Amino acid sequence: MRDLKYLLAYVAPISAFIGLYFQGWFSPGSFYIAFVFIPLVELFRNGNTDNFSQEVEDSKSIDKIFDILLYLNVPILFLLITYFFYTVTYQQLSNWEIGLSVLNVGIVVSTIGINVAHELGHRQTAFEQNLSKLLLTTALYTHFFIEHNRGHHKHVATPADPASARLNEPLYVFWFRSSIHGYIHAWRLENIRLKKMGLSAFSLQNQMLRLQLLQLLYIIIIGIVFGPVAILYAIAIAVVAFLLLETVNYVEHYGLQRKQLPSGKYEAVQPWHSWNSNHDLGRIYLYELTRHSDHHFKATRKYQILRSFEESPQLPFGYPGSMIISFIPPIWYYLMNKRVEQIQYNK
Repeated sequence: MRDLKYLLAYVAPISAFIGLYFQGWFSPGSFYIAFVFIPLVELFRNGNTDNFSQEVEDSKSIDKIFDILLYLNVPILFLLITYFFYTVTYQQLSNWEIGLSVLNVGIVVSTIGINVAHELGHRQTAFEQNLSKLLLTTALYTHFFIEHNRGHHKHVATPADPASARLNEPLYVFWFRSSIHGYIHAWRLENIRLKKMGLSAFSLQNQMLRLQLLQLLYIIIIGIVFGPVAILYAIAIAVVAFLLLETVNYVEHYGLQRKQLPSGKYEAVQPWHSWNSNHDLGRIYLYELTRHSDHHFKATRKYQILRSFEESPQLPFGYPGSMIISFIPPIWYYLMNKRVEQIQYNK
């Protein structure tokens, strides 16, 4: 029964549905859960560093219940965004209710959309990878499937990685650098792959081209079903979603750098190249994303068996709380820069 704790992750879409239905001060919906309730609770809970035995880990890694809990997010998310488009298009809402509804649904597109897509994108089956692409489509961020898997995991904590925040880099500058360079880098990575296969960049084998067409089809369907204005709402929730993703990227690797070896290559990725958090609620809410060092150690390790490492640097707060603080650069630098220097000095 303890494995069913991940059902708590569904609080995000449930709160979003409630916000859309009741409107008014309920409109923020998932915002109250993600950035009010969880950070407040985590101020008084540090979580635990327990890891499973090898026997338990082997058992949990093949238990299908954990996969089903991920798959269910796909219909839930598409039902939510359909209800969102219906609500903002056909109901009489004030401008502030519409704005808060965009924030509400954008948060869920980020948490059970991009975040679950991230988990499924590392799986080996075509079925799970296609689910990942579908989820990323709602955030208009399908290039993440290529850039994250083939770019970020290779170049993390080096200057070559757009998604690794530099010391004293403001979040708002990072948003532009990571999102723009990540998109360009995804095209470059796909072109390199195609050249090795002797294919043109304009080949139908170009995954980036196919993913852009998938996003275009998504937008066209929304426009046909709900009207042209709904396209603007689709873009709005996508922007909220991918900016939250980039904020998570910012928090995960801020200031951490791998050492460059005399050969010019960088040292192997180590547990101290990612910021971690063992806070229970954030771990469940984000499907263990906060045990990020182990994810980079072995990207195919499933979320339910990610481990805590003693040498992994810990954030002063959980992921949601840290994301809030990152919006205020002076406070973020004050809390984090000494930690970065200590880690880099000791390693």
